[in-house]
Amino acid sequence: MGGEMAGGEEVRVWRKAIPEGRDRVQSRGLVWVVGALLVWMSYLAVERTYYYLLGDDADLIQALIPIGISVVFVVLVLALRAATKMGGAFGGIICFVMVEWTRPWGAWTLRSGLIPLALLFVLTFLSTRAGRRRKAEAGLAEGRKGRSAAQVIANLSVAALVVSPLGQAIAMGSTGPCCGTGYSQHWVIPVTRLMCLAALVEATADTVSSEIGQVFGGRPVMLLSLKRVEVGTDGAVSLLGSGAGILAGAMVAVVGMWGLRLSAREACIALVAGVCGLFFDSLLGATLERRGWLGNDLVNFSSTVLAAGVAVLIYRVVVFGR
Repeated sequence: MGGEMAGGEEVRVWRKAIPEGRDRVQSRGLVWVVGALLVWMSYLAVERTYYYLLGDDADLIQALIPIGISVVFVVLVLALRAATKMGGAFGGIICFVMVEWTRPWGAWTLRSGLIPLALLFVLTFLSTRAGRRRKAEAGLAEGRKGRSAAQVIANLSVAALVVSPLGQAIAMGSTGPCCGTGYSQHWVIPVTRLMCLAALVEATADTVSSEIGQVFGGRPVMLLSLKRVEVGTDGAVSLLGSGAGILAGAMVAVVGMWGLRLSAREACIALVAGVCGLFFDSLLGATLERRGWLGNDLVNFSSTVLAAGVAVLIYRVVVFGR
């Protein structure tokens, strides 16, 4: 779907292979199902803060830091018109969940999932605005109201959910290689934060590669056939766009290494997994999306899920040798 200018107003033009009704149903389903999980995880975070404030050693300001950060994030997103009101609201929820469940509890520090999330926002915002006039003329520009709730959830929800109690429960219930003493420190915490970073790397790389490739990458090629196609074709890639996306993903991986307290090896794993997700996105675009079976939101969501899953597999093999 692109936007064209007519009489000073943006005209909505449907340019996707998937029927508009089917795409709408998929996007709404994503919002209702995944959005509900995000709200639930944020409720658990608020509940934890409430019980903490009942304690004798409670620090009100320190406890409310994640909420304050999330409010500022929403205000900034809406002020820049980077998302719709619902998109901004879910962006705030995702920010809150990610900060709350990755920061050291009881410590005065912003070192958390906020750091790579903030860099992702900056990189994707700048790449989306790059060459906006040319994108608008080609009908490829993002809507002037910014990203919708479905788009925000599709790109960022996995990174938040994997570090929440839901993701921790799944990690603890898996056949983790570290049982007994230190199980949480050696498996659950590292692997959930690694999945979070891999999902953020993929989301960054996907957006930047697409936005930069459409403007500066020339005619792209299909990933499977290597035949040149028109700019904006689902599943098409360009050398410049892919390179820009991988570079942006690497930047998020490096910053996320510090923010999430991961090792250099774990950051490299997140980068590799994110790049795998990037090309998986193109593969889905060239097949299921071009055939009208999947909309872009489900493609993006699936790619972040794959990036997180690949990160776990690599982590088990590299770190534990199994």
